[in-house]
Amino acid sequence: MPVFPIDPVEIRSPGGTASPLPAANADALTSDQARQKIALLKESLSSVILGKSDPIDILIVALLAGGSVLMEDVPGVGKTTLAKALARSLDVEFRRIQFTPDLLPNDILGSSIYNPANGTFSFRRGPIFCSVLLADEINRASPRTQSALLEAMSERQVTIEGQRYSLPQPFLVLATQNPIDFHGTYPLPEAQLDRFLIHLNLGYPDPQTETDILYAQTTEHPIDQVSPVLTIGEVNALQAFVQHVHVDRSIADDIVEIVNATRSHHQLQLGVSPRGSLMFFRAAQAAALFAGRDHVQPDDVRRLVPYVLPHRCTLTSQARYGGIDKLALITEIVHNIRVPV
Repeated sequence: MPVFPIDPVEIRSPGGTASPLPAANADALTSDQARQKIALLKESLSSVILGKSDPIDILIVALLAGGSVLMEDVPGVGKTTLAKALARSLDVEFRRIQFTPDLLPNDILGSSIYNPANGTFSFRRGPIFCSVLLADEINRASPRTQSALLEAMSERQVTIEGQRYSLPQPFLVLATQNPIDFHGTYPLPEAQLDRFLIHLNLGYPDPQTETDILYAQTTEHPIDQVSPVLTIGEVNALQAFVQHVHVDRSIADDIVEIVNATRSHHQLQLGVSPRGSLMFFRAAQAAALFAGRDHVQPDDVRRLVPYVLPHRCTLTSQARYGGIDKLALITEIVHNIRVPV
């Protein structure tokens, strides 16, 4: 897996001078404050999840871009803990839903409750009305229940009994699933996978880090010491920064060329959608801000490829049964595309 950018540095323009970027609310941040806030967030997450700098960087990029994250890995490597650590590091409302086969859409969205005292119905909001929603083991719920998240992830709203309700800003879904133990699970359909900005794997820690983890949790869990480092207004301000990060036309053309290459490859039945290219574009802007720049560089695009593209593509039956690795195939496709200067 490619190494993601180094720790955040001062935001600088192509000419090398500090360049403040616009923010759009009362919690507007200067470039120095944005840099400090991003660094504090990384420090907070790194105190809980040891030895996983790259996944933490990617998770922060997803937050800056306002995109949802699907964390897929074997049990016990810290997927849920990382999601909870992010939520505790933000002064926002956090809800967790344990997905099970008997979970219903109303358990997520909410429903109308009858009041026998006056014979009226009142709407009771479900756990989806929050800023950070942890969908734990999302593939254990039925497709009907999974579909309750589609509108929320795409449009930041839900429609319940014909009434439209807006969700808080920011809003992101952090979902987990295991790549093994498929008994009693329902694979996420392509339409749902396409709504996740990032597909993230944590992997096992190295032996030295695992020893450090043992000592770090001797008396208490490090997550108990996590406190908010970003307010809801500051998160919105950082996401506003991202929208103003400059993207040269040549880099946008590079993103489109990569996306088109996945659509025409003979070993891919399904390539990246236009929604995917839009998210790719926004993630590149977020990666540039994370790295302390007000402009996207070609390396930002290339480093995001393993996290943004493979889960949006589907191998042909021949490629799948032929043992073709999807990530390796996508990497090869991108490698054959000229990097813009």
